[in-house]
Amino acid sequence: MPNAKVLESKKAIVDALAEKLQNSTSAVFVDYKGITVAQDTELRNKFREAGVEYTVVKNTLTRFAANKAGYNQFDELLNGTTSMASTSGDPIAPARIVCEFAKKNKNIVKIKGGFVEGTVMSVEQLMGFGELPSKDALVAQVLGTFLAPISSLAFVLDQIRIQKEGPAAEAAAE
Repeated sequence: MPNAKVLESKKAIVDALAEKLQNSTSAVFVDYKGITVAQDTELRNKFREAGVEYTVVKNTLTRFAANKAGYNQFDELLNGTTSMASTSGDPIAPARIVCEFAKKNKNIVKIKGGFVEGTVMSVEQLMGFGELPSKDALVAQVLGTFLAPISSLAFVLDQIRIQKEGPAAEAAAE
């Protein structure tokens, strides 16, 4: 039987992990078997730039923490080499970064499962997030779509003005 000090230490780790899972907008569990130190450093840097926390986790302690946080669907996938990428920011960032990294590095890392905004997702759903651009890029695309009709309207109105005013207005516009 382990001593009380070890049990208290493990209980503190489980509590911290459970709190992290509860406070995260998303978390992705990753199989990192076969990754080199250089690749791991590159992956960690990408996570850090995106505000994603990435840690290697012990399966048993993570299983207890996930169950405590209300995610008992992860019991079967928490085996082998496991790391966890979690964030309280952009919810698709962890999955997107893992997918991009896997494509670039011949699928050296694999998503085991995870959740986004409280909803447990399948591996296929999380891989789909990997195809999406970042939140900032999506906002820029939406703003671009709002500006396109306004720009077109301005162009048409300018052409109408030129037609009404004749060739002198066309020369002045150029």
